[in-house]
Amino acid sequence: MITSEIMIELLHDIPLYRNDPRACIYFYHKGLIKYTGVMLKGKMEVLTDQETKEMIWRKGDTIFYKGGVTDPDYCVLKFTAESGRYYCDLKTESFRV
Repeated sequence: MITSEIMIELLHDIPLYRNDPRACIYFYHKGLIKYTGVMLKGKMEVLTDQETKEMIWRKGDTIFYKGGVTDPDYCVLKFTAESGRYYCDLKTESFRV
């Protein structure tokens, strides 16, 4: 789930992705005993075409973009993974996508 704090952080990074599309995202699950995670490295694209914006738009998004789907601040970030690293039980394994 994207929280308002994450959304605000992403908004600040948009100029960075336009200048340098390299990006990294990380997902994890912390259980009671076992920690599992995956880091993905790749490229982030900033999409501003109306078709893509309308495809992703949800009614509740007006919380973040008062102008709706045509709000000039609204864009879509598209991440394409190129490689990654899997973490589990103090072991790691790198992989290509």
